[in-house]
Order: sequence, then structure tokens, then C-alpha cells
Amino acid sequence: MNSGNLKKRAESNESNDYLHSNVKDFSPIKLKPSIKGYLWGGTRLITEYNKETSLEKAAESWELSAHPDGESIVSEGVFKGLTLREYIERNGVSCLGSKCGVKKDFPILIKLIDAKENLSVQVHPDDEYALREKNEYGKTEMWYVIDCEPGAYIYFGLNKKVTKKELMQGINRERLTDLLNKVYVKKGDVFFIFPGTIHAIGSGILICEIQQNSNITYRVYDYGRKDSNGNARELHIKNALDVINLERTEINFENTEKALVSCKYFTAQKLDFCKTVNLNCDIKSFRSIIVLNGKGNLAVNGKSVDFKKGDSIFVPAQNGSINITGDGEGILTYI
Repeated sequence: MNSGNLKKRAESNESNDYLHSNVKDFSPIKLKPSIKGYLWGGTRLITEYNKETSLEKAAESWELSAHPDGESIVSEGVFKGLTLREYIERNGVSCLGSKCGVKKDFPILIKLIDAKENLSVQVHPDDEYALREKNEYGKTEMWYVIDCEPGAYIYFGLNKKVTKKELMQGINRERLTDLLNKVYVKKGDVFFIFPGTIHAIGSGILICEIQQNSNITYRVYDYGRKDSNGNARELHIKNALDVINLERTEINFENTEKALVSCKYFTAQKLDFCKTVNLNCDIKSFRSIIVLNGKGNLAVNGKSVDFKKGDSIFVPAQNGSINITGDGEGILTYI
């Protein structure tokens, strides 16, 4: 993190004397996402979830991100305009919690994904391979289906055990999807995707994705599409074959009103708040809340923020209680 940039950012806002002090502030903050205009994206994140962008499409909004490929920015309050990494530098790693203090980078990345068209068939590496090849962590991820069109589906792993030769034959003959589990989805479905699982989000699906803080994706098949310059998008067959799990994949998903996924990288829980909800918080981990619907107010230890549909709220690690007043639903994530 560049402390010189942080100093310049603070000095450019002379009316905000707070930034010049050494006092830490663990109030809840709202974050503005980094928007990605990938060719398969739609406009629902703009029209329904209040995402501001000059792009025609908003395929992904990186709601909680300290990744250099797209950082969240504090949208209001005393730290307005700082990136999430700069905010962490300003308040110290204790704002992340004791579980995060020993990690090399910010631990997770949370996205909203609007798949107007099919995403590429792809796979992600585990930590060992990713650190060796890219000096970055691998990618374990979870999908929560916010909404979907009738008949929408995903591809989730292999429907039978295959060899690398058989997989290559499927790719070369453009019959790869014949080897994949085709899973029709409903609103509220939850999928947990291990590294090495070949997968793809199909068209007409809106997803909240919680993942490790990684941007390593190995594209295996992309339906012959061209980018805006008329070029075929890059495939990463060699790397993909290195990491793909060639065994038959068991489909692990559930449809629940209280979705909860917990692994060594993160815990994610569905929140339904009507009138008042109280959640414990502690010094072990920060809390992230993505507001999927509704509006209200969130308060922690006397400090509060108002929220509406599409907002991303970051609560620094601290002992106490998160009090949510309003009507709506969201996703709570912590380490």
C-alpha cells in the first residue's frame, strides 16, 4: 500500500481534519464497488442495484475488494475516497480481526454478478498451484442465486470420470459441455465450488459470489466468442488441465431461506431483517453485509449508517452487537 498516495489523498481534503489525526475510527462504512464491463454482462446492477458507472454493461460489481485489479472505495464519512486498502492502512490490521492478521493479503472478495449471457467454462487453482505460478492465492468460492430467469442453469463439474485426453477431445470437438453436470437453478440456491471444479454460470442468472481474494481464472471454452476488437478471448488450456479435478463431481447445493456456508476461508449467511435484528460481532473478524433488498439502518456501538438495496457495508472487527433496523434481506460474511 502506498502511504504517499494516502497522504496526498488526505491533504487534498482539507475540510476533513479527521484524516490528519492518528485516531482510529471503527464505525461501519459503506463501500463503492469496482465495476467490470465484461462482454457477457447485463444492466441489472445499474438499473436495480444502484451501481454508478459510465460503462454500458455492469457484468460484475466488486463489492468488498482490496484486490489490485479492482478495489472498493469508501463512499461516505470521514474516510470518503480512500480505497479499502488505504482504509485498512489508516486504521491498522486490527480492524480486520485477529483471524486476518496473519494473512498475506485481504482474505476475501465479494461480487455481484449479472450474467446476461453465458460465462466461459472455466476452472480455478488451489492455493499451492496459484502461489507457485502467480504468487497469488487460489480460489474457493460460493454462489448465492439472487434471481434467475425460468430455465436458467449452471455447469457444475464433470458428469463422469474422464482422462485428460477425453477432456481435450471434448474441447477440440466443441463438445465439452456434454461432459459437464447441467444444473437448473432457482432463487435461493447455494453452490460451494472447490478449486479444480470446472464450472460456468449460465445466462439469465444474478449471483452474489463470496470467494478467496484471487483473480486467477483459467478459461477452457468460450463458445467461440470474440471481444470488442473481433479477437477470440484467450483460453488457458495447459493451466486448466494442470488443475482440473477429473473425477465425477457430486453436486453440492441446497435451497434454503437461511443459507449458511462455512469453510476455512469464510463463513456466509443469509440475513432476513424485518424491524430489528441483532448480530454479535467480535475482534476475531470484520463483518461484511451486502444488501440484496430493502432499506434501513445499521448501528454498531453507537455508530450507524443508513442503507438501501445494493449497498455494501463493512463493519470493522470489534466486540459488541450489530443492530439492524429495517425491512429487507442481505448476505453476511466473516472469517
